[in-house]
Amino acid sequence: MSNKVLLSGNEAIARGAYESGMHFAAAYPGTPSTEILENVAKHYSDVIKCQWATNEKVAVEVAIGASFGGARSLVAMKHVGVNVAADPLFTLSETGVNGGFVIVSADDPGMHSSQNEQDNRRYAKFAKMALLEPSDSQEAKDFVSYAMDISEKFDIPVMMRIGTRIAHSKSIVEIGERKDVPIKDYIPNIPKRVVIPSNARVLHKKLEERLIELKEYANGSPLNKIEAGNYTRDGKKIGIITSGISYNYAREVFPDAATLKLGMSFPFPSALAQKFIDTVDEIWVIEENEPFIEEELRIAGLGSKITIGKNKIPLCDELNQGILREAILGEKPRAPKVDMSELPARPPVLCPGCPHRGIFYVAKKLKLHGTTDIGCYTLGVIPPLKQGETCICMGASIGNAFGIGIAQGKEVGKKFLAYIGDSTFLHSGMTELANLAYNKGNAVVCILDNATTAMTGHQPHPGTGVTITGEPTFKVDYAEVSKALGIKKIYKTNAYDLKEIEKALREATDTDEPAVIINQGRCILMDWKKLDITPFRVDAEKCTACGLCLQVGCPSISKDPETGKAVIDEMLCAGNHCTVCAQVCPFDAIGPAE
Repeated sequence: MSNKVLLSGNEAIARGAYESGMHFAAAYPGTPSTEILENVAKHYSDVIKCQWATNEKVAVEVAIGASFGGARSLVAMKHVGVNVAADPLFTLSETGVNGGFVIVSADDPGMHSSQNEQDNRRYAKFAKMALLEPSDSQEAKDFVSYAMDISEKFDIPVMMRIGTRIAHSKSIVEIGERKDVPIKDYIPNIPKRVVIPSNARVLHKKLEERLIELKEYANGSPLNKIEAGNYTRDGKKIGIITSGISYNYAREVFPDAATLKLGMSFPFPSALAQKFIDTVDEIWVIEENEPFIEEELRIAGLGSKITIGKNKIPLCDELNQGILREAILGEKPRAPKVDMSELPARPPVLCPGCPHRGIFYVAKKLKLHGTTDIGCYTLGVIPPLKQGETCICMGASIGNAFGIGIAQGKEVGKKFLAYIGDSTFLHSGMTELANLAYNKGNAVVCILDNATTAMTGHQPHPGTGVTITGEPTFKVDYAEVSKALGIKKIYKTNAYDLKEIEKALREATDTDEPAVIINQGRCILMDWKKLDITPFRVDAEKCTACGLCLQVGCPSISKDPETGKAVIDEMLCAGNHCTVCAQVCPFDAIGPAE
């Protein structure tokens, strides 16, 4: 293998885990972090034990155990996953580690695939962890080793915060060999690891002492660099303080400016910042999203020279070079503005042959309401299906449906469907279902079982029967789980049989107790190449242009602009594998193409 390779940030972090002597890695898939563990499993599972966990909290708790047991451990998740994992993380900062512990938070500025835009640098400070911010793939790889060393030296977990651009952009990486790091001995230490109040009070004080030591390290760390420059504006020398991907934007727009690049931004290196500030006349703080660095400077009493920060640079969305030029220099974008007003809209849609489409169509026909969750099925909210009236976080659909029924009464509540995917149900839906049964709710929970974690790229989970490395394992039975959690009314439906789905929905919503419908159909994309698909077509003589087939929201069906009749794109159609449109057509105008 060449010493230099082209890697995305996620691939580089996986390589960094390998080179750092990592022993264990866990994650729950979530864009933009998913490929980290996928690459660990694909390339390094012979030396790094890895697993998809049922959720991020579980991943962290297993990794904490591995760390206590002496293994170097890494967990990876998207930014909202840290919300799920926060409980054990905050305590881990107090207990400290044995083997090094690194959590990778992949934030999503611009919300390309997320419900919010939180800046998890805040979490690192809140939880009192060390914070590292790589600015390219090389640093993404190298910083894993730094993080492991820092974690073990200062007895503290380390957060490595990246964003979508670092995660998915590729750059040249010089790779190295794996460190031979033995697993440390496990020695029980109850005062350090059992956080009853008497122990926790002592641990908190020790944590604050370690943070003081870590701050001194940050001031001299090679991760934080002063880069010389002589850029002036209005006769004043400008100094830029930045971190992560924002460093790249700043350097491209202001290549001659003196720059303080923070690779380790918490504990904040205030002494180094003071040294840098003393060499310039004005400070520009360039950072994406929250004013984290700017606030740290002001807290340290170093804000008097700040002339540009969030007063100029947008708080929301991603940064880029054009935004910086316009915000700071007043320059309009160099690229011509393209008029897209006449381009057709391209909303996200469920794939042709998607197993979720049928239940959404039937529910709409029956005029049922629904709450939805995080996954492919969230797209059911898009017209014409229009199924899903809330979407908050993983598992919330069940609680939302229950709560609406509490507020609006049982007659409304029993007509509410809580849509939740199989992976999401295992992630955080089971406790919600137990709560629904225990508190005598009457919502109908629809577990949309497509046999994978589809939206993030078909990762296995405990309901698929295989592990991340393809090993056969126990397979969760959703009906048995639902029964154990207190549900008596349980239905299993074929995701492509509309009559069966309608029968189950009518029965489930006609009771005064909670019910579960397990709607089963494998994700079409997992099997497309293996299926013997006969596409369908529309018989123009039988078609009356009623438009009913268009209401299933399949992207392979459209309307002929001249005749108004339906037409099917046979290149997209899942045909005999799906048949939903044919079941909907009252004139028998849709069938296999000859």
